[in-house]
Amino acid sequence: MARPGAGVAVPGHGRAAAESGGPVGPAAGPPVLRRRLDGAPWAPLKIASGCDRRCAFCAIPSFRGSFVSRPPRELLAEALWLAEQGVRELFLVSENTTSYGKDLGDLRALEALLPRLAAVPGILRVRASYLQPAEIRPGLIDVLTGTPGVVPYFDLSFQHAAPGLLRRMRRFGGPDDFLRLLTDIRDRSPEAGVRSNVIVGFPGETEADLAGLEAFLAEARLDVVGVFGYSDEEGTEAAELDGKLDQVEIAARVARVDALVEELVAQRAEDRVGQTVEVLIEEVEPGEQPCGRAEHQGPEVDGTTRIRVDGVPGDRRPAAPQVGELVRAVVLAGEGADLVAGPLPAGAEGPA
Repeated sequence: MARPGAGVAVPGHGRAAAESGGPVGPAAGPPVLRRRLDGAPWAPLKIASGCDRRCAFCAIPSFRGSFVSRPPRELLAEALWLAEQGVRELFLVSENTTSYGKDLGDLRALEALLPRLAAVPGILRVRASYLQPAEIRPGLIDVLTGTPGVVPYFDLSFQHAAPGLLRRMRRFGGPDDFLRLLTDIRDRSPEAGVRSNVIVGFPGETEADLAGLEAFLAEARLDVVGVFGYSDEEGTEAAELDGKLDQVEIAARVARVDALVEELVAQRAEDRVGQTVEVLIEEVEPGEQPCGRAEHQGPEVDGTTRIRVDGVPGDRRPAAPQVGELVRAVVLAGEGADLVAGPLPAGAEGPA
């Protein structure tokens, strides 16, 4: 807790002198240590750095240090600056977003921060990334599913589903715990987006462990799953564990789970046919269908939604959307993790 005031340099934290020539925030706020490199309507907002967890496979704490939260005042100033640059969606990033505020003495700091960011003038959507399942509280689920401007999006770091293997990874939970969490989320927001990553081939993984992971994924109905084959990271506990699998076997297991995930993700997209979504337009090219992301789709890794305007009669066709605009649409089809949607006329409610 003393680290932020100890003069330790933390990437992405701190204040710049006005004479540095860098971009600065509003006059009432701290300077902003960033410069935009593109005109995308979304931008990452780094809320913390470092990590206090000691997962057996991860080297991040060894080179990024302990978890340090950025003060809310600094984040709000940067959010306002980003909105002034044309950003409409904030993507909150850190090594462990659910830990935000614990070093500031407030375990509910994220729950308080999200509505404040969503209220920043010009910001239409706020999205949180990298949530630890073991640290998600009911109050946080309520905020993520019930706050205007905060999208019901859950980037849950499951990593696996076999309880014994998770303990070997220095992780918590298991399929029953994870499914209960998903039920709690979907009870509040049935259409919430959920994504995760899993590691296949961790030392000691048995055939039963792998089958358990597959059974969990089939029941979990996740929108996107990243599948990664285990590899040693120098200096980590896992690098010294016994029970290592050879790379040929790991690759075979990755291919097996990848094939299952591809099928499950396509099914989940098909489940969304008929739903009404709000799409943040990111690309509008002459002769092409406008393209963006629905609420359940995070930037760059979760698929996209194309707005199909051909076939809509001219007298009912909405005006061409602009980059950064939110367009209400009804999902017509799924294409893998991607969606195709048709625009709704202004004032239309969409299918029940």
